[in-house]
Amino acid sequence: MSQNIDGKVIVITGASSGLGEATARHLAAEGAKLILGARRFDRLQALAGELNLPPEAAVQTDVADCEQVKRLVDAAVAAHGRVDVIINNAGLMPHSPLERGKVDDWDRMIDVNLKGVLYGIAAALPYMKEQKSGHIINVSSVAGHKVRPGSAVYAATKAAVRMLSEGLRQEVKPYNIRTTIISPGAVQSELPQSITEADVAKGIQDFYENYAIPAESFARMVAFAISQPDEVDVNEILFRPTAQEV
Repeated sequence: MSQNIDGKVIVITGASSGLGEATARHLAAEGAKLILGARRFDRLQALAGELNLPPEAAVQTDVADCEQVKRLVDAAVAAHGRVDVIINNAGLMPHSPLERGKVDDWDRMIDVNLKGVLYGIAAALPYMKEQKSGHIINVSSVAGHKVRPGSAVYAATKAAVRMLSEGLRQEVKPYNIRTTIISPGAVQSELPQSITEADVAKGIQDFYENYAIPAESFARMVAFAISQPDEVDVNEILFRPTAQEV
């Protein structure tokens, strides 16, 4: 599978834990040249050290800030002369019923889950257009396909990621750029810890404890999409634990 991963310059947001960390470990083992972004710089530096990456491979990044995301992608180009893949992975999931009016949580989800993806696209696309190659991987969710009570805003952001990714796919065909949406179900991560409502958090945490599959499962999906021959564009992957009903 490493035949189309080895040597590629890959930027990952939300790389300090969960899906991003697992993906960084997996792709590093396949020979990728990684640039890692996350808010928690100490954890990011520790991961980069474990993977024997140079210090400049860890870039403190809040994806809600467009300039910070641009700085992350620029760091990849400064270090390696190009950017082959960006994985817009950073996300939050503070579920709550709409009637509770958790406006701050709504704003955070829109800023990170949706604007963060847009900022990643905006940062990487000019380089990829110039290269006439590249791969943009955006992380949606099973919730982007089916909404449930308490997940309306989260599901809306993840559905929006799917729509903007499909629009992007159609727009970048002249530049030989591939696009992939990955929609995971319950996968082990810190997402449940972002829930601010205690009763909602308890239910989600119990669900994850019973059903969530390892983050490595997500990493393998990413590697599958990247590893395809350049003429093969895997546009969408939807997966969940075998035991997860919805």
